Amino acid sequence: MIKIDGLTFDYPGHRALNEVTFAVDSGSVTALVGPNGAGKTTLMRCIAGLETPLVGSITVNGMDVIEQPRQAHRFMGYLSDFFGLYQDLTVAQCLEYAAATQGLPADEIPAAIELTASRLNLGGLLNQSAGSLSRGQRQRAAIGQAIIHRPKVLLLDEPASGLDPEARADLASLFRQLQADGMTLLVSSHILAELDEYSTHMLALSDGRILENRELKPSRLAETVRYLHLELASADDRLHEWLNQNPQVILRSATPEHAEFDFNGDVSAQARLIRELVEAGFLVCSLASHKENLQQSYLRSIATHRENLP
Repeated sequence: MIKIDGLTFDYPGHRALNEVTFAVDSGSVTALVGPNGAGKTTLMRCIAGLETPLVGSITVNGMDVIEQPRQAHRFMGYLSDFFGLYQDLTVAQCLEYAAATQGLPADEIPAAIELTASRLNLGGLLNQSAGSLSRGQRQRAAIGQAIIHRPKVLLLDEPASGLDPEARADLASLFRQLQADGMTLLVSSHILAELDEYSTHMLALSDGRILENRELKPSRLAETVRYLHLELASADDRLHEWLNQNPQVILRSATPEHAEFDFNGDVSAQARLIRELVEAGFLVCSLASHKENLQQSYLRSIATHRENLP
């Protein structure tokens, strides 16, 4: 849905993006993560057609954003970190204006407002002025402006900033629903625990370069190398040596009571491993996949990047 090739962007005296190349799958929710100054906001603004890069190409849904930014806006929604609402307009008028500017036919706008208000729990606020809303309500209204024209791609820069835990949970639920409806989301946030709830991919950025772009939650059947955690009901000094002799096991750590290792095999091979452990006399208490959360994955990417620096 999004393809970036060789994207470079300069501010005076500073290179914000340096030969960035990646692709975003249709229907995915990609977490854009990285430290302050990594280039995340600049990247989003380039994808949204609001900044012109020095070199490189950007296509969204097959359309060249650099050559045709206005046309590309028709199937993109964008929420800036510093979004704006017209203070003297009602919420309904803000949504109506956003729908009209995106070219939605006039006879479709009332239904679009109703659907958007329902999705974002704004029904009771439609007649209130935007200037009277709380921070969380303003955030929901701004997201409503970004999705009212039913875009194929939604770009969100720090969408949960300033929201309370309940509002963040509602936001995560909304993003999952938008993905289920076929929308592709690219979400930048410093709140990695929140991103972990709904993201399917991670795009890690640092110093204007891509550190990693990968799927976070591959399907159970597609996963062939598993990070497993083994627990024994009682200590057994043979465990380390026994696991080391298995060609499908790459040990990370082991004690007489438990072990963590990478296992190269599908669920059937995992079942055989359990049977062999039991037959060898080990009192297996549990054997389960150990999943990295988004924060662990991001920190590992940063650590690997630093190790490879000259």
